[in-house]
Amino acid sequence: MTSTSPAPTLERLGEGATVELLGVVKEYSGVRALDELSLTIRPGEFVALLGPSGCGKTTALRALAGLEQITAGAIRIDGVDVAGVPVNRRDIGMVFQQYSLFPHLTVQQNVEFGLQMRRVSASDRATRAREALEMVSLDHLSERYAHQMSGGQQQRVALARALVTRPRVLLLDEPLSALDAKVRVSLREEIRRIQTELGITTVFVTHDQEEALAVADRVAVMRSGGIEQIGTPEELYLTPATPFVADFVGVSNRMRGSLVSGVVTVRGSRLPSIDPALPNGEVLAFVRPEDIVFVPASSTAPGDFSGTVASTSFLGSLRRTTVRLDDDTIVSVQHSVEERFEFGDAVTLRLTGRPVASSPVEG
Repeated sequence: MTSTSPAPTLERLGEGATVELLGVVKEYSGVRALDELSLTIRPGEFVALLGPSGCGKTTALRALAGLEQITAGAIRIDGVDVAGVPVNRRDIGMVFQQYSLFPHLTVQQNVEFGLQMRRVSASDRATRAREALEMVSLDHLSERYAHQMSGGQQQRVALARALVTRPRVLLLDEPLSALDAKVRVSLREEIRRIQTELGITTVFVTHDQEEALAVADRVAVMRSGGIEQIGTPEELYLTPATPFVADFVGVSNRMRGSLVSGVVTVRGSRLPSIDPALPNGEVLAFVRPEDIVFVPASSTAPGDFSGTVASTSFLGSLRRTTVRLDDDTIVSVQHSVEERFEFGDAVTLRLTGRPVASSPVEG
């Protein structure tokens, strides 16, 4: 049946939907890609699934979309189990890594396509497509074809096409990985702006930690089909729950130390342990580059240690310098651009004393 009612605008979509994955299992030939994965996403929340290749993040997204049938568990949207519901009835918008635009259709026609499948009237389709294209700043290119547009523009079209149907949930499967660095940063900020304005519940899959930390309300770090830790970007970076998270999120130096009663001693400095349950013994401490500072030779103190500059890199707003210590350990130091060092310079370092994650040294 063709709709003849006035076309509503792409206004804020209320509070968004609640998404729940409850004990989800997905097996391929007896191998678990998802191992009793449980995750609750609040209405209007932007959650990133972050992890290395093969951790299950894309499988989780495809299961939520209905593109993969789960082996066990439940998937609920606003309390309704959708595990057996076909893709086209889940009311989900999805943007893939590949733009998947129809080459024989114009931008306007590509965006209208989902509405056409829903038998929305031609006038309503045109109005809603224009509104979606305005949202992604492409209304002036509505008559172009895909081959006439840049990669970033094509991905904006894909985003408009996903949003024009007003889905309850938006799924983004590594949508920025094919773009160059500058376009990637610009588009991720635009995605976040649009998501916030619409209030749509969003799941974003990426292997790029910077992307995840920059845009998400919460980040779920995945490993071997499960969630290693979920929290705000600040929580994951400052208080990683496991050595895997500490090592995967951000940059960390691995420095040998000893743990006694919740305090890790590394090169004479006493650092609070993030994990109070870790048993006493020899450990590898994960020390962030910004938690090591250079000390003038005239200001040395007990616990300072020396090394030789191995390399230094200018990163725009900061520098990162690697130092070889006396036992051949290599550490990375993040510091201001005003501090400049050359290869072979003798330097003195100091730990700032911030809490650290650590893992037992085996053997």
